[in-house]
Formats: sequence, structure tokens, C-alpha cells
Amino acid sequence: EMAARPIARVATANQVTLAGLALVAACCAAFLLHRSPLWFSLSLVLAFSADSMDGAIARIRKESSHFGGYLDAMVDRYQELLVFISLAHFADAWAAACLAFSGAVITSYAKARTAIETPIDNDSWPDFFERQERIIFVCALLICATAYSSTQDTQGQVIEAGLWLLAAITHGTVIQ
Repeated sequence: EMAARPIARVATANQVTLAGLALVAACCAAFLLHRSPLWFSLSLVLAFSADSMDGAIARIRKESSHFGGYLDAMVDRYQELLVFISLAHFADAWAAACLAFSGAVITSYAKARTAIETPIDNDSWPDFFERQERIIFVCALLICATAYSSTQDTQGQVIEAGLWLLAAITHGTVIQ
């Protein structure tokens, strides 16, 4: 919360949420231009770190709301969608990206749907590979693609393989 305090003085949590979406969109657009997986990874780390402050800002400003929680959840899905589209375009790995994204969305949906049917809490809910782990995985994948090769074709192959692995893991999380 310490890092969020200065931002909380000038912006609401919902503004930070929307700014996070704009940052991720800018990172994705820049990646499609510069085509450097390493720079994409580093920029995503910064963008997702900034985006993660919205909850702290809502608590600091005492502005937590159902709308803010809903907005954050929806924006999170759009952020992931933009990242997966960017990776699919770079690596020409549309099927792998589609399956990885669908597993990510279904993971989020499964918890929300279960909460409608039965009382659950975050402590007892299995969370093998939720959003935070997916973000870390994608950033690590981009770094590995850079370390493995300097050619775009080989980097694309590494990213495609990583997307297939992520698809399997996300759908495994759904089953969990």
C-alpha cells in the first residue's frame, strides 16, 4: 500500500484500473512494432505492477465498491486478451493462444459460478494457476524466447510451445 499512497492522492481506483488497461494496450502495440519479446516482458511487468495497485487505492480512499470489483475483473480479462492476441500475432500461434486464453477465462468463470452455487472463500478455493501465475508464466516465456534465440522465427516457436503448455495448465486449473 505504500507505493499506492501517492497515486491515491490524484487518482481513483477505477481510474487506475482503466489506466492499467491503457498501459497493457500500449505495451502490446509497441511489441507488435518492435517485436522484441524481452522488451515486451519488461514492459508487461511494469504495466501489470501498476495495474495491481487499484485495490490498494480503493482501500486507501475508502472507495471499495461492487462496481470497482466488477470493472477490475473485466479489465483483467481484456488485458489478458490483448496479450494473447499480441503473442498469437507474433508467433502465428492462434490456436495455442485461443486455448490458453479460453482456459484463463474459464478459470475465472469457474470460481464465480461456484460462488453462486455454494459459499466459498479465497482461502479454501484451489488456485493452482490463476491470473498472477499466468502473468509470471507469460513474462518468463518471453524472456526464455529471447534467451533461446535471436531470430524471430525461433522465438515464435518457443512462444508457441509455451502457449500450448499454458493452455494445458489453464485447462488443468479449470478441472482442479
